[in-house]
Amino acid sequence: MHGEYKVAGGKLVAVDLDVVDGLLRDVSVSGDFFLDPDEALEVLSASLDGLPFDASTSVLTQSVTEALRWFPVPVTMVGFDARAVATAVRRALGYSTVWSDHTFELIHPGPLPPALHAALDQVLTEELAAGRRGPTVRFWEWVEPAVIIGSFQSLRNEVDLAAAAELGITVVRRISGGGAMFMEAGNCITFSLVVPASLVDGLTFEESYAFLNQWVLGALADVGVQATLTGLNDVSSPAGKLAGSAQKRVVGGAVLHHVTMSYDIDADKMMRVLRIGREKLSDKGTASAAKRVDPVRSQTNLPREAVIDAFVAHFRRQYPTVDGALRPEELERAQTLVDTKFADPLWTARVP
Repeated sequence: MHGEYKVAGGKLVAVDLDVVDGLLRDVSVSGDFFLDPDEALEVLSASLDGLPFDASTSVLTQSVTEALRWFPVPVTMVGFDARAVATAVRRALGYSTVWSDHTFELIHPGPLPPALHAALDQVLTEELAAGRRGPTVRFWEWVEPAVIIGSFQSLRNEVDLAAAAELGITVVRRISGGGAMFMEAGNCITFSLVVPASLVDGLTFEESYAFLNQWVLGALADVGVQATLTGLNDVSSPAGKLAGSAQKRVVGGAVLHHVTMSYDIDADKMMRVLRIGREKLSDKGTASAAKRVDPVRSQTNLPREAVIDAFVAHFRRQYPTVDGALRPEELERAQTLVDTKFADPLWTARVP
């Protein structure tokens, strides 16, 4: 069995192995990394031999770490680490997958209510976990303005409800964590990515954000925006923050990862509705919330639709992708969830 793992910003690790009577055998680690002394490579490979074939990433990592710790001289690993080796092992065994192992269904329906979008995130993630749907990337379109708050945020601490009512802004609580998103039709770009947990196997939560956001940087570069990953879950350019992302993992092995990117935001209206305090901004190096959000429009001079088209084209070039659509039963279940959960004040104010 053969598995490979390319460390973000680092080197490629490859592992070849066999499984005999449920145990790893004849493990051979290779790659374009740097390791000193040379003799440590044999110890590294031997540390995995005899471990159970279903050993977790943490167990594999610990075995490699302990073996190298007892090496007679200090071992230097450049461009990779013990967990990178463990991830390559998991990929060889089929527990970890790569993008090319999957075909993604692209869904870009017409405008839908914000609460229905939040419900669809739950439905499509649970459908993948149940094996009834494959990986999906879905772009949002909507008409009514909305604030989508994180699953664990306090409603009254995050939203000025009087201002929201005055401006006709719907407040919806989503299933993922993270911060509030101020959304108006035409002023932001939002997409949801639903993937099997195997795609982020062996990655920490922090690393999975960077991993699933990496293609976004390439898509932004295609429209002339040089962006980087900042903080835990943000995408920024030299001019300021562009986007934030959030995740939710469900039982059965599915991950929801969604991103909201400012295109041409009404910062004054956003400031009226969102209660963004100094503590929220304390690690951002900015004096006001309005400066935190830098519109994509000002940096691309492209219509929003053209930017989305560029994102779709970039995703298609990177990963196997087919056109798809929401299924009637998925829409029906999502609407039921709107009625029983996402439009229910008890859910919206579950953290008052």
